[in-house]
Amino acid sequence: MNAVLIAVTVMLVLSLVRVNVVMALIIGALTGGLIGGLGLEGTIAAFSDGIAGGANIALSYALLGGFAVAISSTGIANLLVEWVLKIVGKEGDSRKKALSKALIVLLVLLMACFSQNLIPIHIAFIPILIPPLLRVMNELEIDRRLIASVLTFGLTAPYILLPVGFGYMFQEIIADNMASSGLEVSMSEIPTAMLLPTLGLVVGLLVAIFFSYRKPRQYKQHTSVAAKQNEESYSIRKIVFAVVAIVAALYVQLAWDSMIFGALAGIFVLYITRAISWKQSDDLLNEGMRMMAFIGFVMISAAGFATVIRETGHVQTLVEHTSALVGGSQALAAMLMLIVGLLVTMGIGSSFATIPIIAAIFVPLAVELGFSPLATIAIIGTAGALGDAGSPASDSTLGPTAGLNTDNQHNHIWDTCVPTFLHFNIPLIIFGWLAAIIL
Repeated sequence: MNAVLIAVTVMLVLSLVRVNVVMALIIGALTGGLIGGLGLEGTIAAFSDGIAGGANIALSYALLGGFAVAISSTGIANLLVEWVLKIVGKEGDSRKKALSKALIVLLVLLMACFSQNLIPIHIAFIPILIPPLLRVMNELEIDRRLIASVLTFGLTAPYILLPVGFGYMFQEIIADNMASSGLEVSMSEIPTAMLLPTLGLVVGLLVAIFFSYRKPRQYKQHTSVAAKQNEESYSIRKIVFAVVAIVAALYVQLAWDSMIFGALAGIFVLYITRAISWKQSDDLLNEGMRMMAFIGFVMISAAGFATVIRETGHVQTLVEHTSALVGGSQALAAMLMLIVGLLVTMGIGSSFATIPIIAAIFVPLAVELGFSPLATIAIIGTAGALGDAGSPASDSTLGPTAGLNTDNQHNHIWDTCVPTFLHFNIPLIIFGWLAAIIL
């Protein structure tokens, strides 16, 4: 039995039956470690070593959540909320309502796409933008599964296709690992190879928007600590200082490549300008940290899970067994390689970390089977990207959940992971396979 396959299956099945994702990751890691021959002590040791690596990102998200709620309390997000509510109108005109839904979807889509390339802050914008918009979404009866799908699309498609920001990092990893595995490719070839797989993501997004989640869905209104303070105090001065805080946080994050110190810089600006009340600042920061606590604990657990399955050595075994099954069939080889990429990324939760694992075997196999360099890029890139959408441990799903579940009405597995898996991984496999055959 392959430890990776069993561990990922256990983790996914437990998550689907509504076992807490953190518990599912721990149990999955324990199962994989034992099957992989690490023994109980070895599995616990590997898991413990892995979770240490997740502490930095957990603290980053906690501080980011605190900063997001503090920013919301200044009233800056409510400007957008009030503007959209004016468009909706008191009469609830159907045409205005449809326009408002389109504006919300477009706004979220643009922000998600920009966060990967134009302003590479990844999921940092979600806890700032999404929680204040929940009131508007509730008024418009927007299905939050649609917004989760839009966010996940924006967090994945741009870096797969565009060689800017996180996209440059992803494509550089592809090029470097393919070169180290014996196949030199140009960075300029990667967007061409990834165009068809990205089109699959676009198809999935269109299905989600116009078919799957077009019907209204009702949610209860919820008032947070930040919203309560927002009703009590609202001024242009606070909004101006909120903008300054956002700029400061963005500058520090990009200049020093640290989400922790970026969030601290933003919070510091809000403190010294008195944009947030000293008396209520502790409650605000605590609420924000609680909002992001779930994603932090999942990322810590996911780091431990990934370390355990790497230590078993069964990732390499899975790839080698897949290679042995294909015979001389390009079509079968491409499909199996994509499925292996899906399994590995679903467990690890990172497409960036999957590429080095699979490239060492997939590149020689692709060359041996006669795949062109462009087709090989499409296989490696698509196999790496598969699972980023839909994985319970991926920040591309955890980020949307953290923003959409601030009022406890959005389930991580059934409202984020399952919809994004169905709408993005399935078409990505189909279009990635077509790219491998056509190119």
